[in-house]
Order: sequence, then structure tokens, then C-alpha cells
Amino acid sequence: MPLPIVQVDAFTSKPFGGNPAAVCVLPSARDAVWMQNVALEMNLSETAFLVRQEDGFNLRWFTPAVEVDLCGHATLASAHVLWEGGYLKPGEQARFHTRSGLLTADQRGSWIEMDFPVKEEQTAEPPPRLAEALCAEPKYVGRNKFDYLVELESEAVLRTLKPNFALLADIPVRGVIVTARSANGGFDFVSRFFAPASGVNEDPVTGSAHVCLAPFWAARLGKTEFMAYQASARGGVLRIRLNGDRVMLGGQAVTVLRGELME
Repeated sequence: MPLPIVQVDAFTSKPFGGNPAAVCVLPSARDAVWMQNVALEMNLSETAFLVRQEDGFNLRWFTPAVEVDLCGHATLASAHVLWEGGYLKPGEQARFHTRSGLLTADQRGSWIEMDFPVKEEQTAEPPPRLAEALCAEPKYVGRNKFDYLVELESEAVLRTLKPNFALLADIPVRGVIVTARSANGGFDFVSRFFAPASGVNEDPVTGSAHVCLAPFWAARLGKTEFMAYQASARGGVLRIRLNGDRVMLGGQAVTVLRGELME
């Protein structure tokens, strides 16, 4: 029986921006090998699989290469599909049971606000050849359970980075977040995210990176609410609120494609 699958651009209000994710709402659980094969076939940075359960939905995320523990944009895309497809009533909270615990999403006008756990970084020694891999000298290096975080001297340096992805892939983490203060008065900080070891050279917009970036910039800017821009080729806007050990991530989403998986 064909299974519906939807492609959504997340963290954008217009098609062909933000970060694309595929979302598949399954009638029952499927094995990880099948889900990984679908993600490889879709060839997007993330494919999300949802199965309804008593109190919400089980949610799993796959890159074309691996299953991951946390993904912001595919969670945003999943919530968008649940409301748009009638799986949830307008205004009903989306509840996701994941490898990172319970995540929720709520409608806020044309925005969706997700409640994620903070994943704070700690100062760390740079891994070997990090500066060479990034083709830039770090101002600061930290690490959390998922990624390295690298602060760069300026937004201009960040935007013009041309990393050596082969070298970055040798760093034993999910990915490398690079960030800098924004030179644009409309944003507080900018970032990019490189994850060649996870099968994604540069992720267009990475919600899960911002659960690390929020406390990092709160300590440096003395505030807990931010507008952030991820400066990939597609670009994406995030509205962020730090609330204790939780990060409220706001974004918009738009459906660009509907199809069926033939079994």
C-alpha cells in the first residue's frame, strides 16, 4: 500500500529556502534498515518518520547515512505536516517522543515554536587540523555531546568559509557549528553547520545547533531572546528564547512536494 511522504522547507516562509526535510507518517513502526533506505533515496539532510502513539507521536530522524539523536528542522517540518494534514487539530500541541526525550511544538500564528533541551558546550581543545579543515582561525572552541562549536572573528569570515570537507569528516563528532556576531542589525548572531561525517557537507538550517548556540550567545550578549540567521546558500531565520534548561526554537515552514512511497 503506498505511503504518503511530504517534503517541507523548514525555517523559511517561502519555497526553496530554509532546510528541506521529508516527512513520512507511518501506520505502524518500521525497521531501521527500511527507514535508512528511504532516507538515502530521498537524499535530503533529514527524513523524519512518525508513528502515532497514545500521547503524541514517536519520531525518528535519518540523514542519508545515519540515524541522529536530535534534529530541529525535521521536527519543525513534522509538526507542520501534522497540522496541515489533519493529524492534529488547529492549535493542538504536537508531542514527539524521541531519542532526546519529549519534544513539543505549538502554533504561534504563522510560526511554529518548539521546546528543546539545552545542549550546552564547554571550552575544549581544538581537534587536530581544525583550523586547516575550516580554512579559518578559531576565536573560541567548545564542545557538547553532539558537536564542536567554533566562534569566528566576524560574520564576513564566516560567510566566506570554504571548508575542506574531507578533513572535517575525520573529526569524530556529528558536526561542527561555526558562529559569529551578526553585522546585520536585524539579527543577533549568524552560524553555519558542517556535518560531512554524518553525510551532510553543509546543513542549510540546523535547529539542533541552536540549542547549543542559545546559551553560548546568552552568556556573551547578556540576553535570552534572539533572532538568528543561518548563512548557508539557502539561508534560514530562527526566533529563539532561552528558558532555563530549555530552548524555544521558532520557525516557519512551507510544503513544496507531496508524493507516495511505493512498497
